[in-house]
Amino acid sequence: MSCRIINQKVLVGLRTLMVLCLLSSGVAGQDIIFSQHYISPTLTNSAFAGLNAYPNFSANYRLQWPGLTSAYNTYALTYDQYFPSKNIGLGASVLTDDQGGGTLKTTKLKGIISYNLRFGDGWQLKFGVGAAYIRNSLDWNKLIFSDQLDPQFGFVDALGNPLISMEQRPAALNNGFFDLDLGFLIYNPKYYFGISMIHANNPYDGFLFDQLDGTEVSLPILLSLTAGYQIVIDYDNKGNPSTFISPNLLYARQGSFDQVNVGAYVQRDRIFGGIWMRHTLDNLDAWIFSAGVLVNTMRISYSFDLTTSQLGFSNSGGSHEIGITVGLEKLEKKVSKLNDCLSLFR
Repeated sequence: MSCRIINQKVLVGLRTLMVLCLLSSGVAGQDIIFSQHYISPTLTNSAFAGLNAYPNFSANYRLQWPGLTSAYNTYALTYDQYFPSKNIGLGASVLTDDQGGGTLKTTKLKGIISYNLRFGDGWQLKFGVGAAYIRNSLDWNKLIFSDQLDPQFGFVDALGNPLISMEQRPAALNNGFFDLDLGFLIYNPKYYFGISMIHANNPYDGFLFDQLDGTEVSLPILLSLTAGYQIVIDYDNKGNPSTFISPNLLYARQGSFDQVNVGAYVQRDRIFGGIWMRHTLDNLDAWIFSAGVLVNTMRISYSFDLTTSQLGFSNSGGSHEIGITVGLEKLEKKVSKLNDCLSLFR
């Protein structure tokens, strides 16, 4: 299902996204994973907080499946910074997600703290913890249930009258809950590997329930693995990589759904780009193409997801993303040489 990880199947369908009902046995609540996950890596793994000893701000916007009547719109803003005197990284983020033209809206506010350890010959180990408050709001009037679908007439009966569902309306259509995530990252000048668990406390979002007995279902853990390698071709006058290639992989699993993004990011001085393949283990879902430019301390990028799965035949329009990163390097007391392989994320 593109870049969204399925949490748990529920007994609802979106009137504006009926094509999805034809492609799966249910519509699901979902966690967003940006195609340009390297723009705001703390959204995927809190251990990435504090890669720079100066304030770093990032913004992501994703328009998913604009060819459908009501697309998915997601916005995210993040901040993070490393504090050498305390050996910790701090971060914060806000994310808003609008699914199905306002049918389901999610707002997430998160604070992050990470701790850094150095050992061996250039090795570093980071632990991160993220604590978030998430609020969901559901527009019940935009939902269509299975008992409202006539195989011949669609949403109405033979006389043209709207079909009425017997599904029970939830007691609350606006729900807030606490969410916890844990992250781990290990790296050296050439390799990195990270693992994270989002929804580590298995929270209940107020809407998910079992199809058979109607009992509440907690959000399953979103497990993600990131790994990569950095090949440096040239350095700038500060001794940091300016031209490099970074083959990388992101694997995510939540419930019974799997997603793998594999490809490479390439940067030459102030121009960069990359190509990735996104696979669900059952089928090739999309090709991701990205390109961007560095302007002073700002990184601006655009990516397009070319859908190749069955969803592509419904004229979904693919997905578009814009990413912007701004680093306030002048606030760093001492400009440091970065002896690691994480230039992709800076």
